[in-house]
Amino acid sequence: MSRLVCELCPHSCSLEEGQAGLCRARRNQDGAIRDENYGLITSLALDPIEKKPLYRFYPGSKILSVGSYGCNFRCSFCQNYEISMSGRERVEPVYILPEELIHKAIELKPMGNIGIAYTYNEPLIGIEYVFDCAKLAKEKGLKNVLVTNGYINQKPLIKMLPWIDAMNIDLKAFSEPFYKKIGGGLETVKKTIAHASKSCHVEVTTLIIPGENDTPEEMLKLSHWLSCVNHEIPLHITRFFPRYRMTDRNATDVTVIYELAAIARKNLKYVYTGNCG
Repeated sequence: MSRLVCELCPHSCSLEEGQAGLCRARRNQDGAIRDENYGLITSLALDPIEKKPLYRFYPGSKILSVGSYGCNFRCSFCQNYEISMSGRERVEPVYILPEELIHKAIELKPMGNIGIAYTYNEPLIGIEYVFDCAKLAKEKGLKNVLVTNGYINQKPLIKMLPWIDAMNIDLKAFSEPFYKKIGGGLETVKKTIAHASKSCHVEVTTLIIPGENDTPEEMLKLSHWLSCVNHEIPLHITRFFPRYRMTDRNATDVTVIYELAAIARKNLKYVYTGNCG
């Protein structure tokens, strides 16, 4: 049987018939790469927009947050590993059609809901579902938000962006060795940030992990690069807590977060600290 290559992200998984990709959500089925997690929802909640985090996009509003399963990274510090590191056989999703999701979002408008956030796991590995929902949401005057690791090829990203109003993109570190350890690539994520910032509202989040990406030198480089894209892109510098397979170190010292934020403010207009309360 012939192999097919998934062209969604730079992993370019070459899949035999019936085989799933590294993300566990895309499969070679009946001679085509299919989004196997289409409409299979593991998490659904009405969240404050600031929780995404988006601090400069309709602050004070709420957004219906939806997630499935799977991810194209392998972060040992993943905060949502129960769903992001799982395949279909290990979760108990509920099937929700795009039309049903839009109806739910509209029902929640009296509670302050402005739209839909595709989040929790990596939403872009299920880009077909995101696209179908986002198109319908846009037609109904709802906002579409992506919370993503940004590891996607340019062609599908460009197809998706016209339907997206805001993104929070993880910039997990500013070194290729770090990204290699989690199964990604820094340059791809940088391209996603640069391209998306020309199309929609973008905010960036960096989780600071002790001994991994917590040096002043790295933050200076990261914030300088981001300022060259647009110095008004908000940067969220957040505190790490032991999780998943990274329980061998302490939570990030709060003083480190504040020190790195001060460095970032030399280059960026909006810098926020997270998980420090």
